[in-house]
Amino acid sequence: MTGSPIPAVAGRSDTAAPAPRHPVALDRVAAGISLTALVVVAIVALGNSGISITSFFDSQDNAARFFHRVGALTFPDLPETVHLVGLTVGLVLTGTLLAAVLSVPVAYLAASNTTPGPGWRAVGRFISVMTRAVPDVVLAMVFALIFSLGTLPGICAIGIHSVGMISKLFADAIEQIDEGPRRAIRAVGGSTVQQFVSGILPQVLPSWVATVLHRNDINLRGSVVLGYVGVAGLGLAMSQSFQELAYGEGLGYAVIIFALCVVMEIVSSTVRSSMLGIVPTRRTMGDWVVRTVIRGRAAATTSTTTVPSRSAELATALRRPWTRERIRNTVWLWLAVVIAIGGVLVCDIQWGDILTVWAHIPETAAKFWPPSWGAYDAGIIFGAVGQTIAIALSATLLSLVLSLVIGSLAARNVAPSPVVRHTFRFVLLIIRGIPELILAILLIIISGLGPQAGIIALAFGGIGLLGKLIADSLEEVNPGPERALRATGASRWQVFSSATVPQGAPAMIGHSLYLLDTNLRAATILGIVGGGGVGYYLLNASQASVYQLVTSITLLTLVTVVVVEALAVWIRRVFR
Repeated sequence: MTGSPIPAVAGRSDTAAPAPRHPVALDRVAAGISLTALVVVAIVALGNSGISITSFFDSQDNAARFFHRVGALTFPDLPETVHLVGLTVGLVLTGTLLAAVLSVPVAYLAASNTTPGPGWRAVGRFISVMTRAVPDVVLAMVFALIFSLGTLPGICAIGIHSVGMISKLFADAIEQIDEGPRRAIRAVGGSTVQQFVSGILPQVLPSWVATVLHRNDINLRGSVVLGYVGVAGLGLAMSQSFQELAYGEGLGYAVIIFALCVVMEIVSSTVRSSMLGIVPTRRTMGDWVVRTVIRGRAAATTSTTTVPSRSAELATALRRPWTRERIRNTVWLWLAVVIAIGGVLVCDIQWGDILTVWAHIPETAAKFWPPSWGAYDAGIIFGAVGQTIAIALSATLLSLVLSLVIGSLAARNVAPSPVVRHTFRFVLLIIRGIPELILAILLIIISGLGPQAGIIALAFGGIGLLGKLIADSLEEVNPGPERALRATGASRWQVFSSATVPQGAPAMIGHSLYLLDTNLRAATILGIVGGGGVGYYLLNASQASVYQLVTSITLLTLVTVVVVEALAVWIRRVFR
């Protein structure tokens, strides 16, 4: 009947109920404000740095005059080159091996599922944070006073500084193990050592070895700067050449260092893929080369490969025959042992210094304590620390802007074609192969002392790391939203901005904060060669034997690094 009212249904309203509001997460708001503040401070710091496109092009004339004055590159004779390369590789390998050994008990204490108690876990975490926060240059200065000059200070500095990274990643891997094997060993009366050796270590050994190999590559690049405080090797030879204005010879050493870094990455990638069965991910130049070789071998052997039956797999597991894989792994293991022993022998360590080191510790500690500002005013040192922070923020901002473009074009789901993707991946690999210190030295020679050279060097080096991480993050997003937008006729840019970037944003934020943490440590080191910041005063204090000023600068740097790292960890956890 027309005009009759429609009876109301029980529990139903004629007006649509408003959508429920999600509660505002205060921690996300605070993290967002903190992140915005960091970006604003970075923009201000970059604006005050004096970097401009005009000044960059003006320096091209200086670059041309510099390379004209340098002339041809000069390299040392072959015996000296072999000696310096062997010495550098030996001290890096020995230092990394020392860190690998020391990281095991530290990680055991720091992991929540193996630590004897909360107090021990705090001790493990404290050691992990402190060892990676103190610059390896400062550690080298200390050990140069305790021991005689040579390779031993560098070995100890690399070893102790690397404990922080290796133990942190090792502890994270221990916390993610399957507890089943460990419980089974405990149930039959196995001791704590047996539980760790047989139930935990086999599960985390591949991750531990891969982390050690990655850290070894980083230590090889970092060994360059140790030459500026007297550690023997290619870094010392290069620093002496530049100090004597023998630029052709110094650049020759730089080329050798670059080539050595590339070779070391290829070797590390080969070990990871052959010994551990880890397929390279194209994250380094070595991974790119090894992955190409593996694909070629796989294509050649696909037609002759057969899948073994379950009975064959069981028989193989019971009698453990000497298969090609087992022979290869055994060869790699003994080769690693021989290389480690060879690295120690090449370093020509004065073992007597280790036995008498305890007598020199009180005397050395007295030189570094109490902290003092030396001949400088406290405001100058605080200003230098502020400049170091500004350099790190500015470089991170520049790297982020450029990495968003290069990293996006290097992602499989964003690049317009495979050729574009492979091209930009290769560009990222080349950038990662150039140590920032060498680039900073060249920029300083061309454009002069100051923060500009440090910012550009860090920004350029950061593109290789951050661009790769951004590309990997964009490739790992859920393809569902991207396909849905394409189905509606959305353009490539709309898919990228509305589906790809929002999903990859949390990971990109975490990667950017990681780069900021890395740049803050590196900015201190670049100041040693004139890249601005507190590193300049750190080197002067060391050369003038004002070690109490070294302590003051180290403490300020330590506090800054710990605060920034804590802020970065908190923001990453909130946006995860």
